[in-house]
Amino acid sequence: MRLVIARCSVDYQGRLQAHLPSAVRLIMVKADGCVAVHADGGAYKPLNWMNAPNRLVIDDDAGVWRVTNPKGESLTITVEEILSDTTHEMGTDPGLQKDGVEAHLQALLAADPTSIGEGLRLVRREYPTEIGPVDLLCRDAEGRAVAVEVKRRGEIDGVEQLTRYLEYLNRDPSLRPVRGVFVAQQIKPQAKVLAGDRDIACVEVDYDELRGIESPELRLF
Repeated sequence: MRLVIARCSVDYQGRLQAHLPSAVRLIMVKADGCVAVHADGGAYKPLNWMNAPNRLVIDDDAGVWRVTNPKGESLTITVEEILSDTTHEMGTDPGLQKDGVEAHLQALLAADPTSIGEGLRLVRREYPTEIGPVDLLCRDAEGRAVAVEVKRRGEIDGVEQLTRYLEYLNRDPSLRPVRGVFVAQQIKPQAKVLAGDRDIACVEVDYDELRGIESPELRLF
């Protein structure tokens, strides 16, 4: 990870336009390609960012960092002064340990992937990528690869995680094209919007139903 503290201005061009005037900020460049610009405040959320897959070109002479992605979006960082520039090798992150419900939910879906989508069959649980394992790798009825990320609660972070896995899986010619499915008991509206923007399908599942437990609520047949 590269961490640069610099006086800079930032311009975004894409679905809208945004400008951050000159100020001292933290520029974070992660190993997976993500570029994020932070202020010294505002909790964890960056002021602007560009997720992988993208391309970063740095013109040191002009002091311009330009990040572009396949969607035609661009993030231009104009650096006036660098106050600190450090790089750290952080290695592979093991990720969050799943709680009991989430781990069991993954196991139940692995045993019967058709709960996610008709015709799905399991290839492998915890399929490895360079940045960690995706929960389930499946094939659909047409034999196409499907990457499934399982969460108890579906939030934006889970969609971002699956996006990164897909970027690496699609580098493998034996798998691509790989489509993504984000699965949870409940998926937040913001996560659904982001997933739709990334062409990732969302599926909500009933944990009790998967375990074969009847709902106490009356149902009409």
